[in-house]
Amino acid sequence: MMSVLARLSEMGLTLPQTPRPLAAYVPAVRTGDTVYVSGQLPVRDGALTCAGRLSPGSDLEAAREAARLCALNGLAAAASVVNLDDVLQVAKVTGFVASDPDFMDQPRVVNGASEFLQEVFGPAGSHARAAVGVAALPLGATVEVEMILTVKP
Repeated sequence: MMSVLARLSEMGLTLPQTPRPLAAYVPAVRTGDTVYVSGQLPVRDGALTCAGRLSPGSDLEAAREAARLCALNGLAAAASVVNLDDVLQVAKVTGFVASDPDFMDQPRVVNGASEFLQEVFGPAGSHARAAVGVAALPLGATVEVEMILTVKP
């Protein structure tokens, strides 16, 4: 089986540096065979790539790409506490989407993260999920993604 880093390379991606927390928390915590990844924003090279709230008619593809970037940053956070090749299952993904009350496509936005994780991990990337609309996110981000991973003991 191909390593996670090799799979990312095949996808034209590299694992970014572990994102720095914006407040009093750590990017990821391992307890037993579970890794909890803090909410990750669509940040690349220290800059937010997608900001603002979504409304009907918004560019869903840009928001999906932002969710994908959040998931990649989540893998970098997880890699700070575990070898990514030890991931047995992406157990849960929660996506928060800054959106107007009349925007109803949060699940389609968070699919950017979900489909990415399935592409990286194959069947082990399939997960339970929530996609939640919120009024605002840190730094004005459009999307934030957190994950729970099951790993080898």
